[in-house]
Amino acid sequence: MFKSIRIKLFLTLLLAIIVVVAGMYWFMRDSFDRGFSDFVESRQKKSIENLVAHLTEHYDSHQQWQALANDKKKWVNLVWAVNDHRHPQYPPPWIKEALTTPGNTWPPQPPEYYERNRDGGERRHPGQGPNGNGPPDLDAFPPPPPPLEGKFRPHLMPLEMRLMLLDADKRLIFGREELAGQLSLTPIYHAGQVVGYLGLLPGPPLKQIADIQFMEQQANELVWIALGMVLLSAALALLIAYLLGRPLKRITAASKALAIGQYETRLSVDSDDELGQLARDFNDLAAALAQAEQTRQNWVADISHELRTPLSVLRGELEALQDGVRPLSQGAVDSLYGDVMRLSRLAEDLYQLALSDQGALSYRKALIDPVGILFYDLSVLATEFQRKAIAVTIDSQEGKPLLIYADPDRLSQLYRNLLHNTLHYTDMGGALQVTISRQQDALVMDFADSEPGIPNEALAKLFERFYRVESSRNRSLGGAGLGLSICRNIVEAHNGHITALHSALGGLTIRITLPLAL
Repeated sequence: MFKSIRIKLFLTLLLAIIVVVAGMYWFMRDSFDRGFSDFVESRQKKSIENLVAHLTEHYDSHQQWQALANDKKKWVNLVWAVNDHRHPQYPPPWIKEALTTPGNTWPPQPPEYYERNRDGGERRHPGQGPNGNGPPDLDAFPPPPPPLEGKFRPHLMPLEMRLMLLDADKRLIFGREELAGQLSLTPIYHAGQVVGYLGLLPGPPLKQIADIQFMEQQANELVWIALGMVLLSAALALLIAYLLGRPLKRITAASKALAIGQYETRLSVDSDDELGQLARDFNDLAAALAQAEQTRQNWVADISHELRTPLSVLRGELEALQDGVRPLSQGAVDSLYGDVMRLSRLAEDLYQLALSDQGALSYRKALIDPVGILFYDLSVLATEFQRKAIAVTIDSQEGKPLLIYADPDRLSQLYRNLLHNTLHYTDMGGALQVTISRQQDALVMDFADSEPGIPNEALAKLFERFYRVESSRNRSLGGAGLGLSICRNIVEAHNGHITALHSALGGLTIRITLPLAL
């Protein structure tokens, strides 16, 4: 749905923030409601204790309940004093109902009749109440305000309507017989004796209008605070998504450029975090791809160059034979055969180099003595060394064999490439000196030959494919410039190193370092 990582990141952060804010709002609202309910319940308990105290004072004055039973206004005045009424100018309707209802039935109407308006039902004439002479004259009160539209009116009984008075024998003084079994009784003591009970019908503590307004105000403030936090967090999430998305957008654009071959593309590294590391890795990748592309182009150009010359010579000789310019003789056949063999050697060198570049040469390593393999290869090529009058000496500074883990066939290929290199480029009557030594945990073999030497700038390039020093570019003597490249790959496959140095004999020294078997 959303393809932009900025949008995904923004929505993810925003969703996480909304969940956290909603959780905080729910927790704070629930904690506040529970705490406030405990407060209201504690206040109701205190109100009942105050009413019990007033009833105790009344009993102390009259020594019986008959006076209260005969004075309904006194009872209404006492229960009116239970709550702290915030709007005394508006008495609740139940006062008139209580005074006009015959007998001591309390509450005046069944519980399902009462509903608690949001104005709290708290209406009382100024100066009247628990400290006055009884309930006021209801006809003197102004009309009550209209009910609040759209407000929820819970069908709950106020505390005044849930109270009943019983004597010491639990006979009702004020109450309803059908509800007496549901009462929770609080004893009224006088002189250490139970003289009566104040009964309370079950029900949640009912909040007064001021309480409700306070709770609504707190709830509204919590809502606005939560909305403000969400909006502020959304702005921060948008900023974070933009800041994190900007480098990703640059990386995306650079990747597309790299995909179409623009290998010179680079990213600026502005940080040391994961994105900065990603930019550095991208630059390394671009450099590696550029180098690989340059190598590929050079490879194709070098192969074309190497194949063009022998093919041109071969074509010229064949055309001369076709035109009769050159007679078909044994010498002509030998010349053609030599050209074909050079092409064959070039193709084989290319194949071996490709295999070694890909790591596809099969290596079957075993514990071997490299000096013994060298002696064998020298014996195979002894005739060719004698034909060029090249003296070969081997100097081993170790009295016992130095063993290594290596593939004997590939090690022999390495030796023969180096020996053929000496045969191709060393002057007639020259020398080859092979020095074998141990340096710590490594075997070191130096192949040093005599003149001609090579310039300093050529030493670092000898292991590049198709590279030949200008003075030895005669293909009738030298190869295609691939032998030392193959040698490097073989040595590196054995975890070794190969370097080119000037020889004390005036020619070239190839130093090979291979790890010893411990």
